[in-house]
Amino acid sequence: MAVHFLDKIKAFQQQNENRYRIVISCPDQPGIVAAVSEFLYKQKANIMESNQYTTDPDGGSFFLRIEFECQRESDIQQLEEDFQSIAAHFRMDWQLVRVRDLKKLAIFVSKELHCLQEILWEYQSGNLMADLAVIVSNHEDARELAEAYGIPFHHIPANKDIRQEAERQQLSVLKQYQIDTVILARYMQILTPAFLENYKNKIINIHHSFLPAFIGAKPYERAFERGVKLIGATSHYVTSDLDEGPIIEQDIHRVNHKDKAADLKRVGRLVERSVLMRALKWHVDDRVIVFGNKTIIF
Repeated sequence: MAVHFLDKIKAFQQQNENRYRIVISCPDQPGIVAAVSEFLYKQKANIMESNQYTTDPDGGSFFLRIEFECQRESDIQQLEEDFQSIAAHFRMDWQLVRVRDLKKLAIFVSKELHCLQEILWEYQSGNLMADLAVIVSNHEDARELAEAYGIPFHHIPANKDIRQEAERQQLSVLKQYQIDTVILARYMQILTPAFLENYKNKIINIHHSFLPAFIGAKPYERAFERGVKLIGATSHYVTSDLDEGPIIEQDIHRVNHKDKAADLKRVGRLVERSVLMRALKWHVDDRVIVFGNKTIIF
C-alpha cells in the first residue's frame, strides 16, 4: 500500500477518534428520537448528523441513523451496554459502530476488471475509507493488478463441479482476513445459500442491467436485440434468489439505434463502475438499512 494512503487513513482515524454511528430499525411509536437523544445527551455526546424515516406514523416501521462525537472515556462496549434498556423498550434492531474502525473488505472478481480498477483507484486516492484486505478470483487475470497495489491475491478456481470445495477455501480466506463485507466486482460464479448465510446483507453485487429487466446472461446482447434506449446497472445485496436481493443503487445512460452490442457494453461498464462505487461507499458509511427486500438509504 502506498505510504501517502497510509497517511490518509491515519489522519482519518485521528480525526474520527471519538466519533460513532448508531443505526436503528424498530416499530414506529412516539418517543424514539427523544429517548435516543436523551441517552446521547447523558453520555455528553454531540450529534453531528441525524436522519430518520417512517413507512407509516401509524404502526409503520421507523429508521434512524445518527452520527455523534462522544468524549466519554468508556469504550464502545460500555456504550452498548448502557443503551440496551432503551433498545429493549422500543424493540430495536440496532448497531453501534466506531467510525475509526474501518470495515475489512474482500473483492471477488473474475476476468472483467473495470469494477475492480474503479475500487482500487478510489481506495488509493483515499476516497474509500475501508481496509481492502484481499482480492479473490477464479482466474489469474487480476493478480498483476492486485500485486501492483500491494493487496494479497488468492486464486481459487471455481465452477459448478467444484463449487463446494471452492467455497470452503473462500470462506477460509475470509476468516483469515476477518472480512466484514464481500464485493462481487463482476464475479461470474453463483454463490450457494450455505455461503451466503455467513454474510447476510454483507455481500454486494453489481449487475450489468437495470433490474428487473434482462436478468441472467448476455444482457447487452438481449438489450441490443430489443432496441433499448437506456442502458443501466444495479448494485444489490446478494440473496439466494438470483439477482433479486435488496437494491442499493441504480443508474442509466441513454443510447440510440446506432449503438451496437459492443457500444452498449462499453457504456454499461462506465455505469457499472459508478453504481457499484456509490453502493459500496454508502455501505461502508453505514447509510444502508435493509427493510424486507428493499433498502433505506440515508
